[in-house]
Amino acid sequence: MSEFDKEKQETKMSMRGRRFVEFWREHGTRAAARLIREKLGDVIAGRAVFTKVEVAPAIVERGGTVPQICGQRFISQQPLQTYVIPQPSLPRVSLVTDSIGSDSLFGGVGTALLFSAQLANRMNATLRVVTRTEAPIPGNAWQILNAYGVELQHEIQFAFAPLSDMNPDASRQGETASPGLDIHSDETFITTSWWTTAAALPSVPHASIIYLLQEDERMFYPFGEERVHCEQVLRTEDIRFVVNTQLLYDHLIASGLTHLSRTGCWFEPAFPKSLFHVRDREPGGKKRFFFYARPNNPRNLFHVGLTLLDRAVNEGILDLEQWDVFLVGKDIPNVAFADGSRPQRCEGLGWKAYADLVGTIDLGLSLMYTPHPSYPPFDLAASGAVVVTNRFANKQDLSSYSPNILCADLDVEALLEALREGVALAGDAQTRSRNYAANGLGTDWAQAFEAVLRALTAAR
Repeated sequence: MSEFDKEKQETKMSMRGRRFVEFWREHGTRAAARLIREKLGDVIAGRAVFTKVEVAPAIVERGGTVPQICGQRFISQQPLQTYVIPQPSLPRVSLVTDSIGSDSLFGGVGTALLFSAQLANRMNATLRVVTRTEAPIPGNAWQILNAYGVELQHEIQFAFAPLSDMNPDASRQGETASPGLDIHSDETFITTSWWTTAAALPSVPHASIIYLLQEDERMFYPFGEERVHCEQVLRTEDIRFVVNTQLLYDHLIASGLTHLSRTGCWFEPAFPKSLFHVRDREPGGKKRFFFYARPNNPRNLFHVGLTLLDRAVNEGILDLEQWDVFLVGKDIPNVAFADGSRPQRCEGLGWKAYADLVGTIDLGLSLMYTPHPSYPPFDLAASGAVVVTNRFANKQDLSSYSPNILCADLDVEALLEALREGVALAGDAQTRSRNYAANGLGTDWAQAFEAVLRALTAAR
């Protein structure tokens, strides 16, 4: 095997390992174990194995001391290894996230980067991006900042603080131990999940942590150890919280996290018209339907939505003679409708390509089984489309964001009726255009973050 082939194989194995880590952290140990059993069954049957994920050796539990066994079980919470350096001439904002790889950039990670950049500018600070599951790719960060027209006043730095192997039997021959992450006394840390917050809590002053909370992360898990750990982090009262949308903020307080009324604030996301707008289409072409398809993210209800879409096609609500269907997301199976036709699958789109596609859509379906509205309904409405989504808890009506966002109870018949209404509205150019003009969605990220930045920097 050539050196090139070896390097390519190692890169592929590394990516598969990271995908398994992401799958395990997102879905919990039982789901990961079930996946392993399924793949082992494939080995016995002689079929292809781990085309999407592969067991990461650091996750496989082995014998050892109590800290080692617990560390293997909850590796994503592994504390940041840090050392203190003299304070430089400028303060620093450090964003701590899993990855800024191409598959991770949309939604929350993009928002975290924009927020961190705005805070760094407000504090006259440098910005550092710290990743944990894969080395940072600077070009991806610049892609986000450039797409939204954000200019940094000072330099941007990148650091990799990898999760280490907790296996006491693992060979370390030829490896050089990392000295850890340098920190200093005038540094602010923005964490982006409960596990990155858990990793920061033992390692940096609590007063320096801002937890950017963009979902009720307890809902990522069944009742079990991950949920317990998540709840404990969310109940931390000596860090600051910044919450994505007032809907989520209100829900979190109502669900028992009352300290957020003292330690937290919220913002509404923005959708600049330079990126999100109606694109020109060829006259006389088919209408376009968008389904947000993420089968490995349970809260997006992929199979509920797919069943709904299949019924809409079979019952003529979506006439495929008049509609092109796009499934947009990640890990999408090769779906066929009853008539044998297949929708177009769109995966791995860059920011501009995604925005260009969204700007051509007439009607979308995007489900989210949590209180947060999620970004795709906003992306679509900001780009002139009609979109159907589900109600949940206090998420009952999103018309204040856009009259073109239709909410329905999480019931197949109710959602099917909402799709009928959506088809009619998408075809009513005058009403749809009037609703688009009445959008309440923000269009300027600087304005979106202004109140939050003012509150965070007032105490300095």
